Amino acid sequence: MNKLSSAILMLFVSFALSAQTNNSYSSSADSDPEAKAILTEIRNKYDSYKTLSVDFSMNIQLADQPAEAQNGSLIRQADKYFMTLGDMEVLCNGEAIWFILKNNREVQINPMPDPSEQGSLILSPDALFNFYDKGSFVYALANETLENGVRVQQIEFKPLDKNSEYAKLRLTVNKSTRDIVSVFALGKDGSRYTLQVSKFTPNKSLAADTFVFNPAKYQGFHIEDLRY
Repeated sequence: MNKLSSAILMLFVSFALSAQTNNSYSSSADSDPEAKAILTEIRNKYDSYKTLSVDFSMNIQLADQPAEAQNGSLIRQADKYFMTLGDMEVLCNGEAIWFILKNNREVQINPMPDPSEQGSLILSPDALFNFYDKGSFVYALANETLENGVRVQQIEFKPLDKNSEYAKLRLTVNKSTRDIVSVFALGKDGSRYTLQVSKFTPNKSLAADTFVFNPAKYQGFHIEDLRY
């Protein structure tokens, strides 16, 4: 797995883990009510879709290293999803998760995490849509501006866990449509991560095998099954 692919996985992981942390030095009750109302609108909107297709780009600037970027896509239906990013694919059928690394010609099959376990949201697209929803962030509406001719609102999040590797997160939202425009994360080590959404397609018809792993497509790959 290359450095960029590893970084985006860690970004999803960090959202998920920080959403389940209890060690805090302030309270999410201090969050801005206006920001909370916007986030509730966003969550309700995405939860209302039967399916959701997202095209995005990921830009990563690690400390003292040149920036890297890749394009990706995500298809989601309830607890099933299929994500692509560079040479990596992640497939979840609601019962198991397949990590497919094309350059390495490897497939790793993992069981679904126990919902009661910390980190059970790792790599779930819900980490993008509800990382703020577990009471582990304090957040506020920070700015309203024009971005490429579109009126957007920015909500900034401060992790309540003093040991979080992130200093802050910023969610940029289209004010009129309530679509997510981007997610920005600033690491305490100076690293910067920006996930920029280029296209949302709700309620798209999907092929019956969208979330079915087909080994015939990966002939010659080493497949490691960790479910048993």
